[in-house]
Amino acid sequence: MSSVRRVYVEKKPDFAVQAKELKHEIESYLGIQDVEAVRVLIRYDVENISDEIFEKACNCVFSEPPVDILFKETFDKKEGSKVFSVEYLPGQFDQRADSAVQCVQFLKEDENPIIRSATTYVIEGNVSEEELEAIKAHCINPVDSREAETAKPETLVTNFEEPEDVKIFEGFADMAEAELKELYDSLNLAMTFKDFLHIQNYYKNEEKRDPSMTEIRVLDTYWSDHCRHTTFSTELKNVTFGEGDYKEPIVKTYEKYLADRQVIYKDRDDKFVCLMDLALMAMKKLKAEGKLQDQEESDEINACSIVVPVDVDGKEEEWLINFKNETHNHPTEIEPFGGAATCLGGAIRDPLSGRTYVYQAMRVTGAADPTVSVQETMKGKLPQKKLVRGAAHGYSSYGNQIGLATGYVKEIYHPNYVAKRMEIGAVLGAAPRRAVIRENSDPGDIIILLGGRTGRDGCGGATGSSKVHTEESIETCGAEVQKGNAPTERKIQRLFRREEVSCIIKKCNDFGAGGVSVAIGELAAGLKIDLDKVPKKYAGLDGTEIAISESQERMAVVIDPKDVDKFLGFAKEENLEAIPVAVVTESPRLVMNWRGKTIVDLSRAFLDTNGAHQETDVFVDIPNKEGNVLDRAKVCDVKERWLKTLADLNTCSQKGLVEMFDGSIGAGSVFMPYGGKYQMTETQTMVAKVPVLNGKTETVTMMSYGFDPYLSSWSPYHGAVYAVTESVARIVAAGGDYSKIRFTFQEYFRRMTEDPSRWSQPFAALLGAYAAQLGFGLPSIGGKDSMSGTFNEIDVPPTLVSFAVDVAKQKDVITPELKKAGSKLVWLCAPKAEYDLPDFEALKDQYTKLHEDIQAGRVISAYALDRQGIAAAVSKMAFGNQRGVKIEHNVDERDLFTAGFGDIICEVKHDKVGELAMTYTVIGEVLEEPVLTYKDMSISMAEALETWKAPLEKVFKTRSGSETDDATKNMDKGVYDTKDIHICSHKIAQPTVFIPVFPGTNCEYDSTKAFERAGAKVITKVFKNLDAADIRDSVETFEKAIDQAQMIMFPGGFSAGDEPDGSAKFFATAFQNAKIKEAVMRLLNERDGLALGICNGFQALIKLGLVPYGEIVGQTEQSPTLTFNTIGRHISKMVYTKVVTNKSPWLQKAELGKVYTNPASHGEGRFVANEEWLKKLFENGQVATQYCDINGNITMDEEWNVNGSYCAIEGITSPDGRVLGKMAHSERRGDGVAMNIYGEQDIQIFESGVEYFK
Repeated sequence: MSSVRRVYVEKKPDFAVQAKELKHEIESYLGIQDVEAVRVLIRYDVENISDEIFEKACNCVFSEPPVDILFKETFDKKEGSKVFSVEYLPGQFDQRADSAVQCVQFLKEDENPIIRSATTYVIEGNVSEEELEAIKAHCINPVDSREAETAKPETLVTNFEEPEDVKIFEGFADMAEAELKELYDSLNLAMTFKDFLHIQNYYKNEEKRDPSMTEIRVLDTYWSDHCRHTTFSTELKNVTFGEGDYKEPIVKTYEKYLADRQVIYKDRDDKFVCLMDLALMAMKKLKAEGKLQDQEESDEINACSIVVPVDVDGKEEEWLINFKNETHNHPTEIEPFGGAATCLGGAIRDPLSGRTYVYQAMRVTGAADPTVSVQETMKGKLPQKKLVRGAAHGYSSYGNQIGLATGYVKEIYHPNYVAKRMEIGAVLGAAPRRAVIRENSDPGDIIILLGGRTGRDGCGGATGSSKVHTEESIETCGAEVQKGNAPTERKIQRLFRREEVSCIIKKCNDFGAGGVSVAIGELAAGLKIDLDKVPKKYAGLDGTEIAISESQERMAVVIDPKDVDKFLGFAKEENLEAIPVAVVTESPRLVMNWRGKTIVDLSRAFLDTNGAHQETDVFVDIPNKEGNVLDRAKVCDVKERWLKTLADLNTCSQKGLVEMFDGSIGAGSVFMPYGGKYQMTETQTMVAKVPVLNGKTETVTMMSYGFDPYLSSWSPYHGAVYAVTESVARIVAAGGDYSKIRFTFQEYFRRMTEDPSRWSQPFAALLGAYAAQLGFGLPSIGGKDSMSGTFNEIDVPPTLVSFAVDVAKQKDVITPELKKAGSKLVWLCAPKAEYDLPDFEALKDQYTKLHEDIQAGRVISAYALDRQGIAAAVSKMAFGNQRGVKIEHNVDERDLFTAGFGDIICEVKHDKVGELAMTYTVIGEVLEEPVLTYKDMSISMAEALETWKAPLEKVFKTRSGSETDDATKNMDKGVYDTKDIHICSHKIAQPTVFIPVFPGTNCEYDSTKAFERAGAKVITKVFKNLDAADIRDSVETFEKAIDQAQMIMFPGGFSAGDEPDGSAKFFATAFQNAKIKEAVMRLLNERDGLALGICNGFQALIKLGLVPYGEIVGQTEQSPTLTFNTIGRHISKMVYTKVVTNKSPWLQKAELGKVYTNPASHGEGRFVANEEWLKKLFENGQVATQYCDINGNITMDEEWNVNGSYCAIEGITSPDGRVLGKMAHSERRGDGVAMNIYGEQDIQIFESGVEYFK
C-alpha cells in the first residue's frame, strides 16, 4: 500500500486557457484535425503530510475553489481518451513543487511534506498512435522533461547512493601519447588535446603525481572558451587581405591599429595580435589620450563601470553606473525557457556581484522566420515558433519575477539564425559610490556562499556552450541547462542594496560559469575550499559535481573574519541561506577538500596559464559593390512598397512580444516601450531614472542598440561601423549628448577552425568597430563574445551588436511620437565619406547641433533611421497619436526606402524651422487627419496599422480570440455617488503602514516610496521560511508589526513565482495563520484601519476574502476571484481606468467619473464573478474602478480591458470601502515617469489613505 496521496487539479472550462491554447496549437501547428477536446491537469503526489493539513491544502494550496476542480487519486475521462503525463528530469528545479512545500509549511510549520508535480494531458478524439507521438513531442522537451509513469510510486523518498571516491588517473604523468589521446577522447572535454598534453607536462615535471578526475574537470572549466575567451585570445600570426572594391579602408584601419598598439605597448613582448587585443585597443588608446576619465578603476571586473554625478534631493553625489551584456545562445537553442531565463539571471548577477542594484534590462534576440510551418523545421532543431515563444516566456518570466523593468525588446529576423538562436540580455545597475568598497582578499579572510543550493543542473554549462553543436547534442546536454529561481536572486538584490551590508563586502563573484571552482577560485590567489560545507539540493553529489555545478542564484563573498557573524545575520534577515565554505591562504594554490580528502591541489600559476597557447593565420575577405545593402532602393509602386515595408518582419509590430515584459516596475521608466495615446509608437532607446532609494533625482540613463544582419552579411566591416553609428543615432534622437556615450559590444560569430578565412568575419567586424570608436572618439569599455554560431553546415550571420549607454537629465529627453498637426518633418542626413562610410567629423558636428535644437525646444520628436528608410520611420512616429503625415513632392521616392543608418527624422515646430542649428532637408508635415500621403498616393492610418500589426500576430498574439473580446459591448453601469463614507474614529497625525515582503514580492520599494511621499510611516518585514523556527519567528514579527500599524498594504510581485499554479497563494496561505489573521481583523475592526492590495496584493485580498467580504474567510466555489488573462500570457502596458464609486476612503482624493492611466503588469488579472455577485457589487458601490478607453467608454474590447475582466472591473472594495484591491500599479509613478503616455497618472489613493486618519 503506497503512502503517497495523489491529487489532480483542472481549471473549470471557462478558465482553461492553457488547454484551449494547446488544442489550437495541435490543430494549427501540428496539423492534426481530429482532436475533439484537450484537457490539462496538474498532478501532485504528496507524502509525509497529516490528514488535517492535507485536507486544508486541497482547497487553498493545490486548488482554488472558484476556478479549479480537484480530483483525489483518479479522475473521470471519456472512453478512448489518450492520457500522458510530463515531469521534470530528476535534478531539475521544479518551482511548482517547491512553492507547494513552502505553502504547506505556512499552514503548519513543523510539517515536512515531500511533493512532486507533473502535468497530465488528456487528448479526446480519434487520434492515431503516430499523431499521439507528435503531440507528445510537442509537449515534452527532452532536455529538461520526460514522460512520467502513470502508476503512483510506493514512496517519494529518494535514497541517494553514497558517491564513490573521486577517481585518480593512475599512470597519467608517464602515459604514452597514443594512450593519452585515447583517455582524452573518452572524457568528452571542451579543451584541446594540446591543452591535455600541457597538463601532462605539468603533473610530470611540477607536481610529480597523477591528477584526480576533479582536477581535470576543474581545468577544463577554467580554460573553457566561455571562461578564458580562447578564440578571442588566439594569436593571429599572418594577416592577409583578399581583393575587392572596399579593400582600402579595411587595410588602412588595420594599419592604424598596428601603429596605435606600437605607441601603447612600446616594446612589450608579452602582447600579441588577437581579437581580444583588437576589441580593447580603442579603449586603451582613448584612455591614453585622456578621453576616458569616468571609468571606475578596480581589480574586480564584474561589469562595465563608470562614475557619474547624480543629483539627489538637489545635492550632487558620486554614483557607479554598471552595464553588462550577456548571451545564452546555446542553452536557449536547446531549452528556450530555461536558457533565456538564466540569460537574464546571469546578466543581472554580474553588476549585482559588483554590489550595484540592477534596475533596467534590454533584450535583443536573433531568430529565423517564426511564421513558417512547423513541417519546415530542420532535423535536430526545435521549430522557430516554439523557440521564439519559449525564450520570450523564459526571459520575461524571470525579469517579471525579480522585478526588473525591461525597457526595450527587439527580435531581429534573418534566415541564418536557424543555425543557432541569438539571446542577448543587457542590463544597467547603479549604486552610490560610497556604498561599494573594493579591497583585495587577505589571508584569513572568509568566503561565504550565499543564495541557492548546488545541484546537478548546470554541470558543464561553461564547457557545453564551448563545444561543437550537432543534432545529437540535444539529447546529452540536458544537465548543462539550468532553471532560474528569480525569488532567490531578488533576495540577494535586497541584501546587497542595503549600504550596511555592501560596505563589509571586500570582494564578490557570481557563480556564472564554472561553479565553485571558478567563482571562489577567482577571488584570491590562495584558497582552501571545504566542499562538504557547500549546501546541496539533494544528497548523492560527488566532489567533482559540487566543484563544477553552475546552479544559479549563488554568490561568493569575501568577508573579514570580524564581520562574518554580522554578515550572516543580515543574510538571515533577508531569508537567505549563507554558509562560510572557504578561507583565503598565504600559499598561492587552489585546494579543495571533500570527505576528508584533498581532491584538488593546483598551483595558481598553472591555472593562470589558461592552457596551451593557440595560434592561427587570418585571411580577410573583402566585400564588393554587388549586394551592397546601402545602395539606393529601386521602387516601382510606392504604395505597394510602403505597405510591404510595414509588413517586413524586421519593421512590423512586435507589441505582442514586448508586452510580455514588465516595463514599469521600479517606477523609474521614463519611456514605456510603446507610446502615444494609443501606445503604438515604438521607442528606440530605453530611458530610466537612476534608482535612488531615498530621495528624488533628475538624472536618467539611456541605452540603445545598433545592428543589422543583412548589412553585416554583405560586409562585416560596414556592419560594425554602422552598428556603432546606429546605437549613437538612437541615443541622440532621444535627446542624449553623443559625447558622453560609452559602448559595450556583443560579438556572435560562426565557429572558428584552422581555416584562416573562417576568421575573416570577426576580424573585419572588430576593425569596423575600431574605426567607429576612433571616429566618434568614444570607447567600448566591455563586451561578451560567443564564437559557436554553427550548426552542421550553417553559420549565423556575422554579428557585432553595439550597445550605447549615456547619462542625461530627464528634461533633455524627447519622445518619438508625432505631437502636433502643422509641425514640419525634417531629415538630418548623415554626412558620408568615401567607400560608403560616415564622415565622422561632420556627423559629430551635426549630432551636437541637433542636441542644441532639442535643448532649445525646436525639435519635439525624433526617430533614427535603419535599413528600411524614411517611410517606415515616419509611419511608426505617426502611429502613437494617429497623426497623419504628408511627404513633400520633391522627396525622391527611392529615398523613402533606402537604408539610412545614422540619419534622423525630426518633428520641428512649424515656426522654428528657420532657427535650426543643424543641416536639414524639409521632407513633409504632420497632419490632423489619420492618413499617410505622398504625391497622389495615400494610405489610411487604419490600413497602415493593420498591415503593420498582422505579420507576427499568429506568433505573438495581441488578441486572445476569446468570445469575451467584444468592442460592441458597453459595460457602463453609471457611477455610485454617496455622502455616506466611513469616518475614522481613531485619528492619528502620522499613520503607519505595514508592508509584508514574501519570497517573490517585488513592489515593496515602489509601494514604500508612494506611502512615504503621501506622509505615512512605513514598516516592511521579510517573511522568513528557511525552517520551522523561522516561520514561527516571522509569524510573531508580523503580528507585532500589524499591531503597530493603522494600514496594511499587500504589494505586487509573484509570491513564490505565482506557484503552485495560481497567484498569491503564498501570501494568502500565510495570512490564514490564526495569529496573523486575528491581528489583521483587530486592525480593521477595533482600530478602524485600512487595507490595500495592488496586483499580486489584490490577488491575496480576494483569496483571503478581505474583498469583497471585508474579513478573512477564504473562498468558496461561488466567490469572485482573479484568474489568468484571456490572452494566456503576462501583459504589461498602460491601462485607462475610470473611478466609478466614491464610497471608499481610498478614493476620496480621486475624482468620481474621471479617467486615470496606470501601468498594468500581470498574468492573472481577470476579474470573474457570477451574475449575482456582479449585481451586488455594483448596487453596493463596491466596484471601485473599471477599464475604459481614452475617452472613458467602459468596454470589453481587449485593447482596453486587457485581461478580459467581467464587466471590465479593475478594482473592488470591501462592503464599507475600507479594503481596496486593484490590478493597476498606481504606486508606479513619479516626475518624468512614462513621459510618452498621455493622461492623468496620479489617482492619489496613498494620499487619501493617509488623509483618512487625520
